[in-house]
Amino acid sequence: MAVIHEYHVVPALPEPLAALREIAYNLRWTWDHDLIDAFRRIDSDLWEKVNHNPVLLLGSVGQARLEELAKDDAYLAYVQRVYQQHKSYLADASWFERAHGGEAKPCIAYFSAEFGLTEALPIYSGGLGVLSGDHLKSSSELGIPLVGVGLLYQQGYFQQYLNADGWQQQSYPQNDFYNMPMTLCRAPDGSPLLIDVPYPGRTVKAQVWRIQVGRVPLYLMDTNISSNSAADQDITDQLYGGDRDMRIRQEIMLGIGGYRALRALGLKPTVCHMNEGHSAFQCLERIRQTMVESKLDFTAAREVCIAGNVFTTHTAVPAGFDLFPHPMMHHYFGDYVKELGISMETLLKMGRTGGSSATDSFNMAALALKNSTYVNGVSQLHGRVTREMVNTSVPQVPVHEIPVTAITNGVHARSWISRDMTELFDRYLGERWLKDSADQSVWKRVESIPNAELWRTHERRRERLVVLARTRLKEQLLRRGTASSAPSITVADEVLDPSALTIGFARRFATYKRATLVLRDIERITKILCDADRPVQIVFAGKAHPHDDAGKELIRQIVHSARDENLRRRVVFLERYDMTLARYLVQGVDVWLNTPRRPLEASGTSGMKVLFNGGLNCSILDGWWAEGFTRDVGWAIGNGEEYADQEYQDRVESEALYDLLEQEIVPKFYNRGRDGIPRDWVAMMKASLSELGPVFNTNRMLQEYSERFYLEADRRYRAFAEKNATRARSLSEFKAHVHKHWKDVQVLGTELASASDLRVGQTLAVRARVRLGGLGPEHVQVQTYDGELSSELKVPLGVSRPMAMVRQLEPGVYQYEGSITCQSSGRRAFQVRVLPNQADLLEPEALGLIAWE
Repeated sequence: MAVIHEYHVVPALPEPLAALREIAYNLRWTWDHDLIDAFRRIDSDLWEKVNHNPVLLLGSVGQARLEELAKDDAYLAYVQRVYQQHKSYLADASWFERAHGGEAKPCIAYFSAEFGLTEALPIYSGGLGVLSGDHLKSSSELGIPLVGVGLLYQQGYFQQYLNADGWQQQSYPQNDFYNMPMTLCRAPDGSPLLIDVPYPGRTVKAQVWRIQVGRVPLYLMDTNISSNSAADQDITDQLYGGDRDMRIRQEIMLGIGGYRALRALGLKPTVCHMNEGHSAFQCLERIRQTMVESKLDFTAAREVCIAGNVFTTHTAVPAGFDLFPHPMMHHYFGDYVKELGISMETLLKMGRTGGSSATDSFNMAALALKNSTYVNGVSQLHGRVTREMVNTSVPQVPVHEIPVTAITNGVHARSWISRDMTELFDRYLGERWLKDSADQSVWKRVESIPNAELWRTHERRRERLVVLARTRLKEQLLRRGTASSAPSITVADEVLDPSALTIGFARRFATYKRATLVLRDIERITKILCDADRPVQIVFAGKAHPHDDAGKELIRQIVHSARDENLRRRVVFLERYDMTLARYLVQGVDVWLNTPRRPLEASGTSGMKVLFNGGLNCSILDGWWAEGFTRDVGWAIGNGEEYADQEYQDRVESEALYDLLEQEIVPKFYNRGRDGIPRDWVAMMKASLSELGPVFNTNRMLQEYSERFYLEADRRYRAFAEKNATRARSLSEFKAHVHKHWKDVQVLGTELASASDLRVGQTLAVRARVRLGGLGPEHVQVQTYDGELSSELKVPLGVSRPMAMVRQLEPGVYQYEGSITCQSSGRRAFQVRVLPNQADLLEPEALGLIAWE
């Protein structure tokens, strides 16, 4: 083989333009319109051609143009102004410093399999990745001491195109990392920083890249280096590509490799946040390194690490979690468990969700759940759904006491608001909407925006969406080989009406999202769309997973519907859904349509992006809309019903959608005053902005994560790690002791002071005899659990109250007494139960050890 000598060429920027290089390599430009303009003004056509990649732009523009700009006083002044603003942003005191600057500074590591930061970095697939990107951006805005950890994919996620029949095809363009806004991390000697990750019979190396996101660094691992075998180079080839074996190899690199990369960079995280279960193997590596560094055994080191772990799940069904069969776990972790000092069975139990079957596949969500102190779903409804899923593993714990909470998702508003709307907000909301986007008082100022200005601003964005749709539709046809003189090209120039009510539907084409629900009764929807006086149009976009033929079939059905003579100017499907197209859609549609099967949409965030641009939502009451909806801010399809018969559900909810369109949405949009402004519609736009804006943004979300999870996890981790992990050792010993003796714990009986009817305000005295066996009263808490009695003779939402130990009756048997205050009338009941109790046992229910009478 011929020898190849690699070298790297960088743009030759004239000295007066040197600031552009620094700006290009910090992704703050992705949410700052002034910084974007600094690159767009170099060459606007080239800016679009390079897919908004400033590094590639600077390397592609002609040297003569750069020299010309270096002598352009107006451009240089502009660059210096925005550069100084950028430097000030990085230096300014942040919310985190103001609110928590007096405390020890945590180091928070945020692990995710994908990050959607910009279309110039195609290493994301959809909503999960975009949320991860927005998470980093808001961490920067708030000054949260966080670092991101992920994988750098050589091909990223696929690029979509459709064949002549409308069937989705995939292509995988190669990412050129050296022409992207990222830098290679280097060792002290200047060589690329490499980490070693153990795989069966070999060590795989990865180099680490850094992407700077405002104040926050993101570190991504890349195995495509010559010292690895061809198979191992492919580990970071495609996002969600390959088979189950490839998935476990990627997740080993993400979790174990990611934690090792942080340590190689000199970072020791006090808090590790796993965004979904893909990175759960970091739990094991964190334990291993803690064992080595602190000379602890596995159980004590595990308690230290659990104290500082956070797990967020986005999955609403058990089948959505990553599962690995036991032979695969034996293959990849047979040697690794020896370093942990545990048996393979111990590891497999950590990945088991319910029962004790030795054949259960290893569940990554279970591993994350059992090794985290703080666990959350991504909407209030999803938190409930997650608790119900977890309850199958610990059925003795009442569902509402499962230690899973919820922090509802948001979006990074500045990344998704159009420049037009940004300028409008600057004028009427002031600068605080940029810095305090979670402050409700700021968003109340939306009422001061003149109706005409808000409406005209939104109309401009709809017009731009129509122009983009026509351009993209022509490009799609030409890519398929359509002649430029063909009638369909002419039609592409005429699709959509810039002044018509425009509905958007764009997301991952999973079947539960029901993209074709709006087309279920083609005759009825045609009548709605083609009304001559009140036309309506729908723009579709989105991708199906390469292996999801059912999702691809939904796309094909929409494409075929759009070819109908009556609908071809009213319905379009746009290929190659990415962040650029997403911005045009969320900024330009009037109504965002969302039709999942409740409760399968964990959160959803696309509708949040729409509301910040003045669009309104029409959705099933699922995910975030279940808590965001009121009649003032949008429309709900149904009333939150859940159905067993899916065919019946589709019929009922499609008819409900048509009724909303015919009776509420279309009339409200076209009911205009003499000035042409739909005042009732604009009132809903303002209500949506003022009521939902301060809530459904990632600044609010990150403040919640910080104050509910990050800071608490940091304090708990430090406390458990100090003094040779005394508290961690004590807790691990306590758990072992309790598990050993719990089989002997039993509530022997109860006595009531009075069995007669009680009045509200009276107290019911309860006495119980409890056998503790080898445990003592210091190891347990005995409680009454009382509440309303259901028709199924259960207490679904009981309240626990402590009982006091008053005397020992005989060896191992104790008498406890307590009382229940009757606070409401009706049919009520109580039970007596025993739970483990120890000062550092934050969530005793998590152990699944409850002895009921």
